Amino acid sequence: MKILVCISKTPDTTAKIAFTDNNTKFDTTGVQWIVNPWDEWFALVRAIELKEANPAATLHLITVGESDADPIIRKALALGGDEAFRINAVATDGQFVAEQIAAFAKNGNYDLLLTGKETIDHNGSAMGGILAGLLDYPYISLATKLDIQNNQAIVTREIEGGEEVCEAPLPLVISAQKGMAEARIPNMRGIMAARTKPLHVLEPVSTNILTTIKEYHLPSAKSGVKLIPADQPEELVRLLHEEAKVI
Repeated sequence: MKILVCISKTPDTTAKIAFTDNNTKFDTTGVQWIVNPWDEWFALVRAIELKEANPAATLHLITVGESDADPIIRKALALGGDEAFRINAVATDGQFVAEQIAAFAKNGNYDLLLTGKETIDHNGSAMGGILAGLLDYPYISLATKLDIQNNQAIVTREIEGGEEVCEAPLPLVISAQKGMAEARIPNMRGIMAARTKPLHVLEPVSTNILTTIKEYHLPSAKSGVKLIPADQPEELVRLLHEEAKVI
């Protein structure tokens, strides 16, 4: 079995958010970059578990980004994986990234492609679906459990009021969310091994850029909290009506 895990570079959750060039670009000055947690903790770790259960399996990692993404993909390799690939291009939007990965995957004969459910910076949740559409593979989103039996994937996903169990043949694209696996921390052996694992840099395929950023803006600053005594419900109603204007 050949597995391909999609890895994205995202700002650390504590990074200060600011914009440049008339609010059309994210200001990366001083930003600490991390592996997108949904990709790392759930998609990648579950892929590692599948490989551990089947040592003959091949596990590859792929990202779309410039050279500053190399430390991120190396960290992912430190967790596990045989080799990594970086498409040397700026990740402009989900469609562009999916087209680059799909072009690579078509020649790789992968049985299973895993992504996180979304990135923590843009929260698009688009990658898995677009990727499956481009490859003409079945797609299961927001998976919380994954097992492979007899070349079939048995996938559990949460739905309103319960869980849904799906079964689909390989090849298959799956987006992973909380519950798929338990987060791991790279050990020293993995960190040392990651330094020598192959990291291939590939040039992007030609494609049309379908979206551009018009403007970013920060949410309005939050006002202070007003505490209303429990014995003054009429004051709460007045504030909700006159100040918050929600009733």
